[in-house]
Amino acid sequence: MIVFSGTANRPLAERMMRFLKGKLGDAQIRQFPDGETHVKIADNVRGEDVYVVQSVCMRPNEMLMELLIMIDAMRRGSARRITAVLPYYGYARQDRKDQPRVPITAKLVANLLVAAGADRILTIDLHAQQIQGFFDIPVDHLYAAPVMVKYLRKIKLKRPLVVSPDTGGVKMAYGYSQSLGTGLAIVAKQRLGDAEVDAFSVVGDVEGCDVIMVDDMTTTCGTLCAAAKILRERGAASVRAAVTHIPLTDKGLERLKSDPGLDELVVTDTIPLRKDLDLSKLPVKVTVLSVAALLGEAIRRIHKDQSVSSLFNH
Repeated sequence: MIVFSGTANRPLAERMMRFLKGKLGDAQIRQFPDGETHVKIADNVRGEDVYVVQSVCMRPNEMLMELLIMIDAMRRGSARRITAVLPYYGYARQDRKDQPRVPITAKLVANLLVAAGADRILTIDLHAQQIQGFFDIPVDHLYAAPVMVKYLRKIKLKRPLVVSPDTGGVKMAYGYSQSLGTGLAIVAKQRLGDAEVDAFSVVGDVEGCDVIMVDDMTTTCGTLCAAAKILRERGAASVRAAVTHIPLTDKGLERLKSDPGLDELVVTDTIPLRKDLDLSKLPVKVTVLSVAALLGEAIRRIHKDQSVSSLFNH
């Protein structure tokens, strides 16, 4: 097999290859003066099992186009099987038609990946589980929970309690609570705008507890900060957030630099942290966990036609 990386998250791809004890394939990616992306696969891929690692983040339109071009180049190079490895699946929040005349962009991205020549998808913590059904090709949907749970057990909190920061994340929070052997609470919220959230109620007793909020992603940190504020008001001893993806916006960076009400923010490296995010100057501790071993083991098993279901175990 040969593993290639786009430009979105090359450090993660390199960590994956250290786990696999190999080196990345040679993909030469450059921009024409007018902004068009040009890709040349320097390695021979004829008859090979190839994997393309690319998170659709930071500049999602550009990163998605780069991924599609890489897949097309490999298909035209007669690769036997092409697996698109998307640690972060961009556009996943646009997964339904909730207003008149709006697109289902998550489905459009699925169509584009298949049309480009992808034979299989490998991803982590989709924003909505039903996105797997947008594909007519195999999808291996991994979870960051095993990595997160291992860390949360290691820090040995006195009175841990898992909290869902909104009603949509209850199923995910319940899974964490079962793995950690804790109770479960829920924060009810209403969205005031794209970046503004009002948390107005807590279902469950959080007084004196070391709260662990879990979510699949945060961009503006609005939900996390609003939930942290009301949890503090209800007597939580400490508040942590475990979030898989963090495609942080300027508004989110501003909230982290102010007092977000969090003691610790635990994230993974599915998306690289912003270069202007100085962790030493933040009032909140930011811990970055790597999913390189998780993805690397999944790639190894897919290549050998072995089961990946055991990777879901916490």
